Amino acid sequence: MARVAIVTGGTRGIGEAISVALKDHGITVAANYAGNEERARAFTERTGIKSYKWDVADHQACLDGVAQVEAELGPVDIVVNNAGITRDSTLLKQTWEQWQEVIDTNLGGCFNMAKAAFPGMRERGWGRIVNIGSINGQAGQYGQVNYAAAKSGIHGFTKALAQEGARFGVTVNAIAPGYIDTDMVAAVPPDVLAKIVAKIPVGRLGKAEEIARGVLFLTGEDSGFVTGSTLSINGGQHMY
Repeated sequence: MARVAIVTGGTRGIGEAISVALKDHGITVAANYAGNEERARAFTERTGIKSYKWDVADHQACLDGVAQVEAELGPVDIVVNNAGITRDSTLLKQTWEQWQEVIDTNLGGCFNMAKAAFPGMRERGWGRIVNIGSINGQAGQYGQVNYAAAKSGIHGFTKALAQEGARFGVTVNAIAPGYIDTDMVAAVPPDVLAKIVAKIPVGRLGKAEEIARGVLFLTGEDSGFVTGSTLSINGGQHMY
């Protein structure tokens, strides 16, 4: 029986690349999304991957969503916590709502999804959780105290949960992408983007498929000795 994976934020950008890569490796994938139903329908029609709508910041919605996936596809063996949002602003201008929304989605979503899926993985003696962090959670970024705090928290969450899962065959790892050629980065003004690329030693933006290949490694059957690690995929921009 094929492994079953949930990829949060799995219908676009990095998440879409991860969903497709897992499917291409024989894994049954459920792609979670939060709001863009038209985009999700197009994704499912294009890839054949079923999409499921719930907000990862909503604890009960995550419990219900995982239960629905398991009822329809089978026990969840792999969770990729990719869903994330930005609400950029300097601290002086940032509202409490902007802070809390990013924390609840980016970091809280990891807790909510792990809470829903980790117990079953532990009982079955096999599981893979991959949390998508960020270079900005490692190095910080002006105007992103909320985002950097949430992503940095993901790295600590990963190391702690890895210790809980290790002896039960459940690995927990993180990937910290650098600047990737997605819709979010494409919206950056050209002059600003040029300055970003100039700081990347390999001289280009990353590709979503390059992040997906990292996920494939960390979720593989033969990756059981890798846990509590953060894989930085950033073109050498930040070596940590």
